[in-house]
Amino acid sequence: MGTRDQILDAAAEIMRTRGVIHATTKEIAKAAGYSEAALYKHFSDKEELILDVLKHRMPGPAENRLVPGQSSVEENLAAIARGALSFYQQSLPLLGGLLAQPQRMAAHRDSMRRHGAGPGHAIAGIAEYLGAEQELGRVNADIDVHTVAALLDGACFHQAFLRYYDAGPDATPAPDTLAAALANTLVRPLLP
Repeated sequence: MGTRDQILDAAAEIMRTRGVIHATTKEIAKAAGYSEAALYKHFSDKEELILDVLKHRMPGPAENRLVPGQSSVEENLAAIARGALSFYQQSLPLLGGLLAQPQRMAAHRDSMRRHGAGPGHAIAGIAEYLGAEQELGRVNADIDVHTVAALLDGACFHQAFLRYYDAGPDATPAPDTLAAALANTLVRPLLP
């Protein structure tokens, strides 16, 4: 395992247990067994480190590279929902503290934009997938794919929040039946 991987692993654990706000680069470097300067050889700033933790150390929608026309639309939406439920449930403790600190949230938001990331990208990715299925005739042409994407992503976020709220960071993962039910409910009006 390389230096970058060790830093990402340490950062993921600290952020999961303490949240982003309380995870300092000094703590992360110490936990990884490196100097703080070593972090900046691999990451331009703390936000890039956070983004890499989210991308590479947490399961999520980014793992679901669906190919339009393969599998059923319902199966693909269920796969998206499974990834989103898991990602949101695990990322809530990471990002929750940002909401309580408006200046820190603004800095985080600006940095995520600079890195081409942020929460709107999940919805855009789902909408892009649904739009491609529309072009193939597998989704009704009159469906607003952005609204459907927002509904799926929002439902996953809310369900993950409820699980985290009820049981904290050690909540059991959302069952596959929840992802399947969300997909099944949304897919009915989509199909031609």
